[in-house]
Amino acid sequence: MDIQRDFVGYAESPPDIRWPGGARLAVNFVLNYEEGSEYSLEDGDGYSDATLTEVAQPRVPRGDRDLGAESMFEYGSRVGFWRIVRFFRDRGLPLTVFASALALERNPAAAQAVADSDWDVVCHGRRWIEHYLLDEAIEREEIARAFDSIHRLVGRPPEGWYCRYAPSPVTRKLLVEHGGFTYDSDAYNDELPYWVQVEDRPHLVVPYSLVTNDAKLVGGPLVTGRAFGEFLIDSFDELVSEAGLHPRMMSVGMHARILGHPGRIRGLHTFLAHIQDRDDVWICRRRDLAAHWRAVVPPGDGEIPA
Repeated sequence: MDIQRDFVGYAESPPDIRWPGGARLAVNFVLNYEEGSEYSLEDGDGYSDATLTEVAQPRVPRGDRDLGAESMFEYGSRVGFWRIVRFFRDRGLPLTVFASALALERNPAAAQAVADSDWDVVCHGRRWIEHYLLDEAIEREEIARAFDSIHRLVGRPPEGWYCRYAPSPVTRKLLVEHGGFTYDSDAYNDELPYWVQVEDRPHLVVPYSLVTNDAKLVGGPLVTGRAFGEFLIDSFDELVSEAGLHPRMMSVGMHARILGHPGRIRGLHTFLAHIQDRDDVWICRRRDLAAHWRAVVPPGDGEIPA
């Protein structure tokens, strides 16, 4: 599938819209729930995944079971998930969960917590694996199985889709072919949603961010929760200042096994205290963001082939 790159985007003329309530900046908090769906020897993958854990480089020889890495993933589902859940539930804050289906299958209590909430769920694959390594037939099956599993587990279908890091050249085509997804977040190229044409059909893209993301706390430039909170505040303040000219969107990416640690989640406390009482900001679920964009910027405005 030929995918055309777009180096122009909206340029200096993005759609002149307002978010609900007249807000100029939309903030979406995203909890990536992947623990239990990563590569593992138990699942026949030939190695233990240690990505986004506390070790910069795997210490156990590839092909041997890395019980340390497994334990760090388990911390995310056993402890970190619940700490982040309490943070948002106690404050009545909107949250989007990027959920890998197998992770929910292996933690029924977590699946029930999502089911009992009004948070929206974005399908993060059946497993936390790279879709760009799959052939088309297998990827089609993985998408369908993931959608059905999440629908069954939480009682409502996922409306959006997000791959691990990057899609394959045919992922977006397969999502449109499936018919159950209203948008995807497999892009990092803008601070606003946009429409593309996929197989002659309009398809909405709601870009994500690996910048305002807690991944920077493991093997990255940020070390403390305080530093992460300050980085989020700096990003927010700049976006708010720009939003006087054009609307903006900010995604805050979180992982249960990263931000779910006590010293790190304090940065979230700091950031929320900075933004929560402002009337020019809309804290929202991703589905609400997509639905609002669909209503005020219909297909045909800024579409590019995909």
